[in-house]
Amino acid sequence: MNLSFAMGRAGFGLFLLLGLIALTFVIALGVGVGELAIPLQTTFLSISNKLGLTHVPLDRIQETVIWDFRLSRALVAACCGAGLAISGAVLQSLLRNALAEPYVLGVSAGASTGAVAIVVVGIGAGAVSLSAGAFIGAFLAFVFVALLTHGARGGADRTILAGVAASQLFNALTSYIISTSANAQQARDVMFWLLGSFSGVRWPEFQLIVVVVSIGLILCLIHARALDAFTFGDDAAASLGLAVGRVRVVLFMVTAFMTAAIVSMAGSIGFVGLVVPHVARFAVGPLHGRLLPASALIGAIFMVLADIVARIAIAPQSLPIGVVTALIGVPFFAVILYRSRSVA
Repeated sequence: MNLSFAMGRAGFGLFLLLGLIALTFVIALGVGVGELAIPLQTTFLSISNKLGLTHVPLDRIQETVIWDFRLSRALVAACCGAGLAISGAVLQSLLRNALAEPYVLGVSAGASTGAVAIVVVGIGAGAVSLSAGAFIGAFLAFVFVALLTHGARGGADRTILAGVAASQLFNALTSYIISTSANAQQARDVMFWLLGSFSGVRWPEFQLIVVVVSIGLILCLIHARALDAFTFGDDAAASLGLAVGRVRVVLFMVTAFMTAAIVSMAGSIGFVGLVVPHVARFAVGPLHGRLLPASALIGAIFMVLADIVARIAIAPQSLPIGVVTALIGVPFFAVILYRSRSVA
């Protein structure tokens, strides 16, 4: 049974409230987990002190760990999870494909090539950071796809094929650079980054990603009714008076921009944008006015929990977070494929 059938406006409001409470709890849990265990009460008191609501003396070492390392990491993870989930929900509607995800446009592969070019070859080293190189690579991949699909005139199938071509091209370039120019340590560092990690993110990254994801969510919500129409095809959207080409280009650019920003900070983290929108769709229904906020909340919670698992699974070492999300996402992916086959 789809829970959304019984969920009215009040029910959706309660869902969002409970989701925000759960997100707050898992972020506090993420702050507390590590070699130095920090109680939840200490985390909340430290935040309260910072906001000027309380003035409770706390251990300075614990406060330093909270504010210099863990809280920013948990918040960036939440924003990245939200951004990938939003992008996945939008692309599944635009492409009318239940298996679409943020990396279908080749953005991840382009970002990988850009990052590898900085780390291994040293292109622009000193003037261009790894994150900036990854973002430039992601942008080039998006431009490549746009050229292959002739912008707004490319249909869903053509866009998916162009994304596959872009991914293959940039993955080949990445492999070529690593094979011909990287030493053993560089190859190891690059492979770890490609599988995703939040170990290096701090407050500057949070300040950027929260703005990018917030703007992306707002723009997608503005086009929520258009996304509802796209679910039934371009002709149905055009019959409702929508400027199909313009809306498609805007939403593709928004999702590409969010994905590029996330990949440039944390590497490629798969399956979040594929799995989470389906969970959110089951909970709140297919209408994007509800689906997008629900996807953002569930994606944020899922990513923070995945980061916690990545840190404690083989402590004191850390697993790449992409490994954790893949272990969860692959079985769900198999279920989606089976259901698609059954429907067909």
